[in-house]
Parts: sequence; structure tokens; C-alpha cells
Amino acid sequence: MRPISAPTPALRFRRLRRTAALRALTQENVLSTGDLIWPLFVRDGVGVEEPIASMPGVSRLSIDKVVQAAELAAGLGIPAICLFPYTDPSKKTELCEEAWNPDNLANRAIRAIKQAVPEIAVMTDVALDPYNSNGHDGIVRDGIIVNDETVEALVRMSLAQAESGADILGPSDMMDGRIGAMRSALEAAGHKDVSIMSYSAKYASAFYGPFRDAVGASGALKGDKKTYQMNPANSDEALRLIERDLREGADMVMVKPGMPYLDICRRVKDAFGAPTFAYQVSGEYAMLKGAALNGWVDGEKVMMESLMAFKRAGCDGILTYFAPEAARLLRG
Repeated sequence: MRPISAPTPALRFRRLRRTAALRALTQENVLSTGDLIWPLFVRDGVGVEEPIASMPGVSRLSIDKVVQAAELAAGLGIPAICLFPYTDPSKKTELCEEAWNPDNLANRAIRAIKQAVPEIAVMTDVALDPYNSNGHDGIVRDGIIVNDETVEALVRMSLAQAESGADILGPSDMMDGRIGAMRSALEAAGHKDVSIMSYSAKYASAFYGPFRDAVGASGALKGDKKTYQMNPANSDEALRLIERDLREGADMVMVKPGMPYLDICRRVKDAFGAPTFAYQVSGEYAMLKGAALNGWVDGEKVMMESLMAFKRAGCDGILTYFAPEAARLLRG
């Protein structure tokens, strides 16, 4: 597109900014509650709301409290929630067997939510780090995160989640070939309607720190994740990963983190036109929330401005811990 403009004074850009009505008529992007996915942390227990120190305002919730959160989300018009389990350390092993236990914490939470709030979409996390005594997203052999054995485990995990009633599977592991393997297994098992939102362009980022605290993976992690997550310096690689995952059967794709990678979001949407999402991750949330709590910024305004940035960059939706707060403002 090549903009055509008359010279001033024939053209005055301020004419269309003069009133709220004119600004509304010429607004290019719109944020709605339908754009939001709310990540929730689930833990064992009953009646538990355990605050996460590095994420002010966010807590680990027992299943009964997660069900209440799902009911709140549905009431606010938020279409989906995403579950992340805080697994008892005693259940973490090197082979991550708890990941595909039909009665693990995440799968019990899925069933409880779908029974109480069937209309809300439940998204899950498909990665081994919540169940791994090594803290990695994949199985570790002799200090190396092995790809193909991990994919086999992820397929078993995906089938257990689908059988529990998950609507959207979110593979966040970054193993090669896992989307194709998962899609084939889901089709063979009769789960043809279960969607996959692939964490296709997931960077090896320092912005994940508070999240690892939230799921209890920080202390267990040995080394880093640079052999399977993306180099923050790379952009073209993200497009290659997106194309691969779409060809293998991903229905939606994700860029993670969010705000530091808005250029990637824009490139992905322009190149493929596929449903494109971004995750406003824990470190992004903690920075904005922390600054707001200290009175350094207007919390509501920076929150809404940050979410609109994702829409401007071409995203169809955003995973954000701000979801209920933003939804209340959008609903007036």
C-alpha cells in the first residue's frame, strides 16, 4: 500500500483526531475480550490460592478455585483459559511419566472445568518441564535433551489431555517433528476436532523467569534451553518454523515472548495469514505490574496499550495474565 496525501493545509491529520467520535471512526485496530486467553496455574489441594511473589496479583489455584476462575472468565466473555500445573516434586522423574497420567493434576482440572463451564475453551501446555526432575522441556540423556524420545512422550501426553476434554493443545517444547506426530496420533485416536496451537517461534528468553517460579521449575533446571529454544537474534528462522508446523497440522501458531518480538508477529501474519497468537509472558507482566504498583506508570493505561500493540502487530489473540482485568475495562 502506498499512502497518498495532499499537502498541508488541504490535509491536516489532526482533523480526524479532534473528537472521540472521529477517533473511533478512524481507529485501525480493535481489542476485544474475544482476543484474550487467560493462563492459570493449578496446584493440588482444596480452597488454595497461593500468591506468586514474582507475579503480583497471580496465584497458584487448587482445582476448585480454577473452576471458579473459569466461571469468572466465561462471565467476562473471555473465550479460553490455559492451564499450567504446579506438580508435586515427588512426582517429577527423569522419564516424566506423570505427564501422561490420566489422573494427573492438569487432566483432573480439565475434566472439572469442562463439567462446570463446558462453553469455555480449555487450552493445555504440552511440554515435560512440569514433570521433569531435570527441569527441561524434554527428556535428558547424558546431558543432552533427546528429540525423538521426547516426541514419543509428548504424543502420550497429548492423547491423555485430549481424552480429558482439552479443546486446544499448546506444544511449547520446541522439539522437531512433534506437531506432525501429535496430529497423526490425535486423528488415529478419534480426536480429529482437537486443535493445536503450536508454540512455533519460542525464543530462549530471560523473560520466563517468574513463570518458572510459578510452576516450580526454576530450582530443578540444569543448564539452559538454548539447544531447543530459538536464538533471540534470529528472525528468518521463525518463519521457517511456522511454515513447518503449519504443514505438519498446526491450526494456530504462537510467538513467545510477546512485546520484545512484535516484529516476528508482524512477519508471521504477513507471510502466512494463519491464526497468529502471542504470549505476553510472565516477565512482561511482572515488569508492567511492578511499575504500576510502584506508581511509576498508569497501570490500566499501559496494560491496554501493551495489548493493543499485539493487535497492531497482526495477532489474532493474546495469552495474558491481564485477561480478567482487561476484560472488565473492555466491558465498561
